Amino acid sequence: MEYSILRDLAIIVIAAKFCGLFARKVKVPQVAGEIIAGLLIGPSVLGLVQQSDFLTQMAEIGVILLMFSAGLQNKLSDLIETGPKAFVIACAGVFVPLLLGTGLHMAFYGASPLGSEAFYRSVFIGVIMTATSVSITVQTLRELGRLQGECGTTIMSAAIIDDIIGIIVLTVVIGFKNPDANPGKVVLNTILFFVFAIVVGMIIYRIFKKVDARYPHTRRIPIMGLGLCLTMAYIAESVFGIADITGAFVAGVILCNISDSAYIERKMDIGSYMFFGPVFFASIGLKTTIDHISGELILFTVAFVIVALLGKVVGCGLAAKACGFSREDSVRIGLGMMTRGEVALIVSQKGLNTGLMDATMFTSVIILIIVSSVLTPVLLKLAYAKEAKA
Repeated sequence: MEYSILRDLAIIVIAAKFCGLFARKVKVPQVAGEIIAGLLIGPSVLGLVQQSDFLTQMAEIGVILLMFSAGLQNKLSDLIETGPKAFVIACAGVFVPLLLGTGLHMAFYGASPLGSEAFYRSVFIGVIMTATSVSITVQTLRELGRLQGECGTTIMSAAIIDDIIGIIVLTVVIGFKNPDANPGKVVLNTILFFVFAIVVGMIIYRIFKKVDARYPHTRRIPIMGLGLCLTMAYIAESVFGIADITGAFVAGVILCNISDSAYIERKMDIGSYMFFGPVFFASIGLKTTIDHISGELILFTVAFVIVALLGKVVGCGLAAKACGFSREDSVRIGLGMMTRGEVALIVSQKGLNTGLMDATMFTSVIILIIVSSVLTPVLLKLAYAKEAKA
């Protein structure tokens, strides 16, 4: 065993924690601080930690656990309640940024033939833009006392559906990226996986529900849940050839409605928050290179942030208006869907691992997360302030 890895892990965990706390102090998402920690201790700045295969594998476990937790946070009853409106808004919130992001990358780096690797690299930039992180929006709406209204519920449900559609799109794009991939086979495998997940998920859900009723709040429940998460991640990647994070997310959705779903999430969060999460986010910083940043990349980053923000506001806002919301509520829904966070980072990490994105592009994603996280609460408060005055 290379004992230097223990030193590297100690540096990562401590640096990520302190930078995360500082980020929270200045009202920036903690994950942004953890990424910056990786950048500071990595080869680009201090050179204290070098990227390794071991750290890459640990980061992959971290991202699987994060997606499992994201699935657990869903409530199918909320999705059904807001139903068609949230679905329409979520679809617009995926496809408008997807098209705009693809077009933006092509405008900067040239259009490529349909089906080429360069074409899928452009599409992947659009895929990154599809992600929504609603945690900051939820906190803002809670402070404003607007979380339980139709507008707040729609934002939360649309964000959940948004991420599900985004993961499906990511799965398909990664499948098509393989030069030997058969388009029909990629689509068929994706459909087959979700059919498998629905059938097996119903059986597993019933088993977990019975075990949970008999042994509530016992450690066997989260241990079995973790086993399901890892199994579904393995099956997704090895059997169906789609992203392992898709399997982990689906595992979370299967268990989201059992009584102890929050208990499972809390237990998962201990390992994820203390160890695997910081390793994952810091590994993004370790892989991010700043020595090759050019004027073109800076210009692209500015355009990337603007297009990503406007894509959500315009796409979700217009869809909300078409669903019968007032102009003011449509703007609020668009603003509420603007934030990006962990899912955007997870998608970016998967793109880097599969060769669909360069490490330099992480800079653009990180800046988008920071800017959207700062702007969204400010703009939402302004949007609701007008109603208060009226």
